[in-house]
Amino acid sequence: MVHFTCDLCGKDITSSGEDRFVVKMEAFPGFDPNEIKEEDLEDDPMEAVSDMIQRDEAFGPLDHESADDACRRKGFRFDLCPSCHGKFLRDPLGKSHANVFDFSKN
Repeated sequence: MVHFTCDLCGKDITSSGEDRFVVKMEAFPGFDPNEIKEEDLEDDPMEAVSDMIQRDEAFGPLDHESADDACRRKGFRFDLCPSCHGKFLRDPLGKSHANVFDFSKN
C-alpha cells in the first residue's frame, strides 16, 4: 500500500479518508518573445533540429536532462491535506509567512 503524508503539516493522509491534493510546480527561465534579434532570424530551425537529432543519436539514449537544463529547470510535486491545500490556494508563494526585516537607517 502506498503511504501519503502531507508535505506541509506531516499529517498521514493515507488512511484518514480525507481527500489528498497534489500540487505540481515548475520553475524555468522566462522567455520574452519581443526580444528577437536579427541573428535569430538568420538561423535555420530545421537545420538546428537536424543537428540535435544527429548529436543525440551519436550519444545514444539519455535517461536524464543535460546538466545545464537540470540547473535551470526544476519541477516540484507536493501532496497536501485539505487544510494545507486551502492555505496554499490563499497564499501560493507563502508571502504572508515571509520574514520581513526592518533595518534601521544608521
